[in-house]
Amino acid sequence: MSHVRTRFAPSPTGGLHLGGVRTALYSYLFAKKHGGQFVLRIEDTDQSRYVEGAEQYILDCLQWCGILPDEGPHQAGEFAPYRQSERKEMYRQYAMQLVESGHAYYAFDTAEELDEMRKAVKAGNEHATFQYDSSTRMHLNNSLRLLPEEVEALLQNNTPYVIRIKMPTHETITFQDIIRGEISNESNLVDDKVLLKADGMPTYHLAVVVDDYLMKITHAFRGEEWLPSAPVHIKLWEYLGWKSHMPHWAHLPLILKPDGNGKLSKRDGDRLGFPVFAMNWLDPKTNELSKGFKELGFLPEAFINMLAMLGWSSGEEKEIFSKDELIQLFSLERVHKGGAKFDFEKAKWFNHEWIKHQAVELLMPDVKQCLAEANVDVVNDDYLAKVISLVKDRCILISDFNTQSVYFFEAPKVIDLDALKPKWSEEKAMFFNSIQTVFNNTSEWQTAEIEKAFKQLATEMNIKVGELQLPFRIMLVGGKYGPGVSQIAEAIGKESTLQRIEKVMYMLQ
Repeated sequence: MSHVRTRFAPSPTGGLHLGGVRTALYSYLFAKKHGGQFVLRIEDTDQSRYVEGAEQYILDCLQWCGILPDEGPHQAGEFAPYRQSERKEMYRQYAMQLVESGHAYYAFDTAEELDEMRKAVKAGNEHATFQYDSSTRMHLNNSLRLLPEEVEALLQNNTPYVIRIKMPTHETITFQDIIRGEISNESNLVDDKVLLKADGMPTYHLAVVVDDYLMKITHAFRGEEWLPSAPVHIKLWEYLGWKSHMPHWAHLPLILKPDGNGKLSKRDGDRLGFPVFAMNWLDPKTNELSKGFKELGFLPEAFINMLAMLGWSSGEEKEIFSKDELIQLFSLERVHKGGAKFDFEKAKWFNHEWIKHQAVELLMPDVKQCLAEANVDVVNDDYLAKVISLVKDRCILISDFNTQSVYFFEAPKVIDLDALKPKWSEEKAMFFNSIQTVFNNTSEWQTAEIEKAFKQLATEMNIKVGELQLPFRIMLVGGKYGPGVSQIAEAIGKESTLQRIEKVMYMLQ
């Protein structure tokens, strides 16, 4: 395989959707597997949709995911600039080349004229739609229909125009997709797409071809929704004389709603209560906050592991893979053709597995931040490490560390007495009065000794240990959760254990 170069080319128009991150991830994995480069290109030619801060947000998302580009706007390379808005004059040169070779033409139609044409088509058949193509172009205001002197006069008068590709008639346009095999389209069904807009900016169709050629992209990954545009792009590669340099195409399957009925959207996430963006996105135009996986409490390793499996299979029985393992295993032959249903419960399962197996020291920064947000002050890293090792198996999200570990740092503010009272008895009250004395006299405050003293007193008082564990847990934790209760007692210390027992005993009187 020749030197591999892939690209991720998002538009800076808002939050980064799961599908976009997965496209970036697959592009990154493929490039790294083959020792190639992964390029970030910002497609900001549509200035009307440009959103301030969106480019930096895209970079932040890629950095959090650990899929950093080798080249891009903030990582200089030999093919700069990497923002399309900074390459404007370059595109005009190629658009004019296409006009001069007869493969594109000037179109002077105004928005009002095109709207009238749409209405006329609709009037003849309410189900029909107007298309600027081989069947209509000779009835419209363009350089194919007008006389050369008329075209020259319009250009001399600075009449606004766009440049459109002249799609061939009666031609079957065929290309090979790595995932889907051979795909064919009839040229008569494809419209003459605009290549250069009236403001001099290129459309996606021209820019993507020019940039992929000039940046020497060898493999182009994009969503299957771009399949209808492929015939236009293939003809552009051919018309510009670059067909032998055309990248290998891979049109990725859609990420579907949980019920499989259509593409997953932000609206679905809002409706069903889960994020569809990698990180929190605050829209500067509407001030609307869209939640992200990062802020919800996902580890980046779990996030990309989950995304990789949405539309690709490893061929192995296990599902948990590190980024390095994904690089080694990734192959386009194992990418599915059909869409992949998004399952938020499965996504949380990935995160839970990653938290369970993640090294304590790697979890510490996130857990510290989580506790700080709950106004819990952590002053001893060794103690925090011990707490994390005790509770991490019980945490699905990083945010769960708050509930699962806050009682190690401070006495619970709320006690679930309703869970304790139904089976509370005089015998249990006597036990917990006595255990305070026993604990006070326990010389070695360790899990094994605490457990031994607890069981011994229960046996002497003829009470089942199991009936005493829940009250003891609620006294120390405040509720019915947490690791082994003797482990909790050891961690918080003898003094705090006795204080918490005494406090609940007082509340039960």
